[in-house]
Amino acid sequence: MFEYQEWENFFAQTPGGIEELAAQELSELGAANIHPLFRGVRFQARKEALYRINYQARLLTRVLAPLITFHCHNTEYLYRQVKTLDWAAFFSPENTFAVFSTVSHSTIKHSHYAALCLKDGIVDYFRERFGARPGVSREEPDLWINLHIENNLATISLDTSGGSLHKRGYRKKSVEAPMQEVLASAIVRLTEWDGATRLYDPFCGSGTLLAEALMSRCRIPAGLLRKRFGFEYLPDFDLSLWSRIKNGAEKAILPLPEGLLAGSDASPAAVSAARVNLQALPFGERVQLGVSDFRSLSTLQDMVVVCNPPHGIRLQEDMDISLFYRSLGDFFKHKCKGSSIFLYLGRKELIPLIGLKPSWKKTLPSGGLDGRLVKFEIY
Repeated sequence: MFEYQEWENFFAQTPGGIEELAAQELSELGAANIHPLFRGVRFQARKEALYRINYQARLLTRVLAPLITFHCHNTEYLYRQVKTLDWAAFFSPENTFAVFSTVSHSTIKHSHYAALCLKDGIVDYFRERFGARPGVSREEPDLWINLHIENNLATISLDTSGGSLHKRGYRKKSVEAPMQEVLASAIVRLTEWDGATRLYDPFCGSGTLLAEALMSRCRIPAGLLRKRFGFEYLPDFDLSLWSRIKNGAEKAILPLPEGLLAGSDASPAAVSAARVNLQALPFGERVQLGVSDFRSLSTLQDMVVVCNPPHGIRLQEDMDISLFYRSLGDFFKHKCKGSSIFLYLGRKELIPLIGLKPSWKKTLPSGGLDGRLVKFEIY
């Protein structure tokens, strides 16, 4: 019996800054004994909840099922422990796999070498028993296997998600520096938008914030477009239960009222990409899109405005960043009366340039940026 089977314990990976939000979402999806940690959440779940979490969670990147935990001080012992696991319970020499690892505060210093030992142990296990070995694929393997070593305590886990859950499947076209899907979903959740008022994004880019808002409002499962999940390779996988979970979630999808979601961007290429991406989702064709500089918009009154404006890195070289953000603040002040503004900024130094007093600020790091989500109430 593997560790996850004995204790029904799992570990969800999530970006830093949204651990508490992810814990709330896990609770809503049926998890129990939930403990937020740094960049992750430990929890317990039965099969039904595990399948539902992988299919519907918007704030997680992977859900790991621990197979074995042991004290490990050198790579030779790691290799021997890997070979003791019954890998044939999960896959065969005809399948492909990939490994990823993290190492900290341990006698084993290099995560890449630790991952190589894990890979070699799996390959040699199959060679000795079947005379054949599974292939390694870094692109789309059948199974992802994780190794985590911290303070010389090693845990080998199977990725029940089958690759990062941020890959929703709707991003058919992209633009420079697109927002990551999990971050966009966290921002939408933090707005507390319930669909009672209109939501508008005046810097829509390739449409990620609008897509995540659409999926949230219409209860579209985050994994709707994914072809498969890692939990389908678990030895105790229940196909009939998974089908019931999947069908039930899809029957709960709601239509999007016309005019409820809209956005624009100064770049025609970005708007074109957003249109293609949104149309990959149910009711995505109902999201209104247009090409417009924000300064040319007439009014965005009495609605929720959420956006990710240029951070300076993506601004044109001849554009003064201070002037840009002052004009953005003026736009909010004069054309967004009665609206709640949620602005994601890649650098906290940009906040004072808006010239408005924030209602609150939330730290949301992303891609090496010390990002902030800032709320402004325009009365």
